[in-house]
Amino acid sequence: MNRLPSLARARWLKQPELKRIFAAIAAAGGEARVAGGAVRNALLGQPIADIDLATTLAPEAVTAACMKAGLKVHPTGIDHGTVTVVAGKRGFEVTTLRHDVATDGRRARVAFTGDWQADAWRRDFTVNALYCDERGKIYDFTDGYRDILRKRIRFVGSPQQRITEDYLRILRFFRFHAQIGRGAPDKPGLAACVRLRKGLDRLSAERIRQELLKLLAAPGAVVTLKLMAKRGILEHIVPHTEEWRVLGRLPPDPILRLCAIAAEPGGLKERLRLSNREAERIAALAAAPALSPKLREAERRAMLYGMGVEAWRDAVRLAWARSRAPITHRGWHRLLSLAERWPVPVFPVTGRDLTGRGMKPGPDLGSVLRHLEDWWIASDFKPGKDAILARLGQM
Repeated sequence: MNRLPSLARARWLKQPELKRIFAAIAAAGGEARVAGGAVRNALLGQPIADIDLATTLAPEAVTAACMKAGLKVHPTGIDHGTVTVVAGKRGFEVTTLRHDVATDGRRARVAFTGDWQADAWRRDFTVNALYCDERGKIYDFTDGYRDILRKRIRFVGSPQQRITEDYLRILRFFRFHAQIGRGAPDKPGLAACVRLRKGLDRLSAERIRQELLKLLAAPGAVVTLKLMAKRGILEHIVPHTEEWRVLGRLPPDPILRLCAIAAEPGGLKERLRLSNREAERIAALAAAPALSPKLREAERRAMLYGMGVEAWRDAVRLAWARSRAPITHRGWHRLLSLAERWPVPVFPVTGRDLTGRGMKPGPDLGSVLRHLEDWWIASDFKPGKDAILARLGQM
């Protein structure tokens, strides 16, 4: 049994906003503890993003106590015992201790409890079932600290039971392994994920997307995805290629990596319910011209102008990863850095300039404007506004 450390010196635990919530719940006769990810990351020495709390108070009591203390409360997940308490400008999810009454593989019906151990045993992985009180004392009901020391992702209790409660836990098992795991995945957990993988087909695209993008950005993404493909799990998430070498040469950008691994990039928006911005990046990559250090400087500038800076960088990185050139290749480095070396200019002529010279608004004006812009691009962006307008007389 490993002796539990203390988080008493953790700066994030001393935040005035967090202390106000602790005080409000204590004043109402309840107890609150930080739960899950913040405790896990603190013990791993990783950045703390969101700070979630668990409490013995029912949601209505949490709401009343926090409002009495002058805090704002939003019932963001009231059916599952969760409210968001806003202290200062920051939101904290506060969830009542609970246990599952019924599950269907996607969602659970819960009952509230005052039993911390019961709450821990309904969580997905041991590393996520840790609690820490206001003084920094850690509570570990599932031996999660030992798994943190071993960098091991292990289901709480029976892997099969945890998965059938929510099939998303299959993808979360691999996501957390890619983020913090070391060595091979936990054998019983892996076996259960493989055996129950068809349950992934029942999940919503939105839930799949959230976990998949986190996995793709993780340090161990390539090895983990390769294992998922080998065990027949990845095909239930997205039709995929075997471009592992390419994936390993890309930066940890989830959209770039998703585009590289997807067998059908054009269908990703609908399949994963991607945001418009995410889908636009993938569409721009699909439409990108062939990029290579062999391009002349003027050709590079014309392509960068047409594509835009973000699409240029994405396309160069993907083309470089698919090439056989080493990551130290100067030509590819120079191609990628063009967006920093050359500020993309703005076409200096507008439709107002043409109407000022007697042209009527309409399709013809747009056609002339495009023709002038094409000539300006072909002239390597050198002609100024007067020279471009002078070109009107030669059309």
